[in-house]
Amino acid sequence: MQLGKWVVDLVLIFSLLSPQFSGSVAETTSSSTPICSEEDRASLLRFKASISQDTTETLSTWTSRDCCDGGWEGVQCNPSTGRVNVLQIQRPGRDDDDETYMKGTLSPSLGNLHFLEVMVISGMKHITGPIPNSFSNLTHLTQLILEDNSLGGCIPPSLGRLSLLQSLSLSGNHLKGQIPPTLGALRNLAQLNLAKNSLTGPIPLSFKTLINLQYFDLSYNLLSSTIPDFLGEFKNLTYLDLSSNLLTGKIPVSLFGLVNLLDLSLSYNKLTGNIPDQVGNLKSLTSLQLSGNLLTGNIPLSISRLQNLWYLNVSRNCLSDPLPVIPSKGIPALLSIDMSYNNLSLGIVPDWIRSKQLKDVHLAGCKLKGDLPHFTRPDSLSSIDLSDNYLVEGISNFFTNMSSLQKVKLSNNQLRFDISEIKLPTELSSIDLHANLLVGSLSTIINNRTSSSLEVIDVSNNFISGHIPEFVEGSSLKVLNLGSNNISGPIPVSISNLIDLERLDISRNHILGTIPSSLGQLLKLLWLDVSINGLTGQIPSSLSQITGLKHANFRANRLCGEIPQTRPFNIFRPVAYAHNLCLCGKPLEPCKKQGSMGQ
Repeated sequence: MQLGKWVVDLVLIFSLLSPQFSGSVAETTSSSTPICSEEDRASLLRFKASISQDTTETLSTWTSRDCCDGGWEGVQCNPSTGRVNVLQIQRPGRDDDDETYMKGTLSPSLGNLHFLEVMVISGMKHITGPIPNSFSNLTHLTQLILEDNSLGGCIPPSLGRLSLLQSLSLSGNHLKGQIPPTLGALRNLAQLNLAKNSLTGPIPLSFKTLINLQYFDLSYNLLSSTIPDFLGEFKNLTYLDLSSNLLTGKIPVSLFGLVNLLDLSLSYNKLTGNIPDQVGNLKSLTSLQLSGNLLTGNIPLSISRLQNLWYLNVSRNCLSDPLPVIPSKGIPALLSIDMSYNNLSLGIVPDWIRSKQLKDVHLAGCKLKGDLPHFTRPDSLSSIDLSDNYLVEGISNFFTNMSSLQKVKLSNNQLRFDISEIKLPTELSSIDLHANLLVGSLSTIINNRTSSSLEVIDVSNNFISGHIPEFVEGSSLKVLNLGSNNISGPIPVSISNLIDLERLDISRNHILGTIPSSLGQLLKLLWLDVSINGLTGQIPSSLSQITGLKHANFRANRLCGEIPQTRPFNIFRPVAYAHNLCLCGKPLEPCKKQGSMGQ
């Protein structure tokens, strides 16, 4: 969506600077200024009629007789001819805004806007149906951006007739079928984005003619076959993303002749073979993502020649020892490295990683042993993942001077320490220490000072004891996992202060007392597990207010009484309520009426 906006903005800037535009100001003041073509107006109104709901309120401005008078939002005309040449409808606001959209279809009548140069209908989310074949009539079109809608069906092969097209983006829809080979006729394309659809089959061989491509994104589809060699002929390419497909075979060596390439992502495919040593030839490269493949061999030493590389991710492959010994001045721009889950037996974190001023260090599953590492520049670290290793000691001063740390994962190690004695960085938003040998209480992690910044706490599968602390107002917690410990005492009534909580797991502890009715105030809760404790009393009816709950488990307590007879509680599987004293009501047996035993 950002690409589309950038391209359209650029087109509009050029149009504003053109001599044709400079003379239009005088024209607009004259009585001879043409109003918009009746054919264009009718085509736009048929599109408006095909939209059943418009919460953007864009189309509510399409009311005047003249669609070129500036009052029709998103519509622009050539001032000398009165013909519509720009249709730009983009959802305003944030990407996570669920309230702003259009619902309907793309009317084939838009294909009658014969002088259209730019069409952008993006981010509307609920525009469905096919891309009309009539769009192939828009022979003046240079930009076609239909991203982030819900368009379905196949990509019309007839789009290959749009010979002036420089930018084509159909990403973020529900398109299926193969990529039409006819798109290879679009030799003026600089940007091609078909990402985030359900496209199948190979990358068409006809694409070898698209030598002017600068931006090429086919990620998040179901494309198969190998990566074609001809991509190495796209010498202007700066961005190449083929990630999250079903591509097989080796990485073509030809790709490493793309000296202008800034971003290369081939992650999450089924690629095999080595990382070619020629990777060091990508002098401009800033981001290299090869994770989630079946790559073998060593990480080549030639990556040390990549002077501009700041992001390196080769995680989740079959890469093996030894690691290259990177010179002190190698990869000088590196900020983020992820080598997790390969066949590496590092033992310790290499000096060239510990000594760099890095932002992210992810070395999960790399067979690290002994003490936690000491970083030369701890103040720069934002994210650390050393989980699934064999680390045992060194927590006492590990967080010292980590003033920028936001996320840390040290789970599934053999760390043994008193959790109440550690001092966490003030900016920390996520801490995952599950499956270690931790003891002590939660008083340091959950208190007035630390709980305001933390969003994720996972200390499950340890030996933590004591009570669950009180929760203060203003907490940002979204995930709280205290499961499988030795925690005792009640669930505090103040748990209602965790108004953003989405996941709560306190299972497999020694928690007693009743489930507080204040738990029903956690309206964002999606996951609740209080199983295998000593809870008594009823499941509070107030929990029926949590209508978005996807999973709940009350198993193996001492609960009694009627299960809340509202969705979703009355449709969870019976096992969620098993092994209690006397729970009843759907999905279990009906409750017995009071006094029925004496009749």
